[in-house]
Amino acid sequence: MPDADQRAHILDCATKLFLTKGYARTKTEDVAARCRISKQTLYRLFPGKHALFAAIVDQHRQSMLGLPGDYDDLPLDLALEKILRTDIDPASDRARVAMLRMFIQEAHQFPELEDLLQRHAGDRARAELATWLNAQAARGRIKIDDAHAVARALLDMVFGAVCSKTSGRVTWPSQKERKIQIQRCVSIFLNGVVPR
Repeated sequence: MPDADQRAHILDCATKLFLTKGYARTKTEDVAARCRISKQTLYRLFPGKHALFAAIVDQHRQSMLGLPGDYDDLPLDLALEKILRTDIDPASDRARVAMLRMFIQEAHQFPELEDLLQRHAGDRARAELATWLNAQAARGRIKIDDAHAVARALLDMVFGAVCSKTSGRVTWPSQKERKIQIQRCVSIFLNGVVPR
């Protein structure tokens, strides 16, 4: 099996194990056994459990934010709705919520994972969105002074209330409610609330 396919298979198996057993109780031996591969193959592709978890976080980020992607032909509001994944199907949405819950619970128990989540999810998502926002500013479609700060503000508007880090809980509205909320956030982001 090519390495790319093997990595995808390992990530799928490891994700299921982390979701059912948690970070602490999932051992690399468990992952290798579930994948029906040797530990040597696992360690060749992922040097350890921490690297495996980081790869899962990277993969999950794409379910939260549709970047990179080509949205240049769309109006800004529709492009942002696509980027913020309002079009996700119900099964993928359930998987996304389960991952969010697991990430928050595990970061609560293992502070080293909080830093990993920040670097592989939060920081990279903001950087990807900032890159897209800068490209839109260069095209004259928006006017911003600091793309990273603007990306942080937009992501906080959309996802900030979803996760309560202090309680380790994820409160995720229904798919319909979330789409309306994201559309509202995009509208406020693009147009403000003050009449013109």
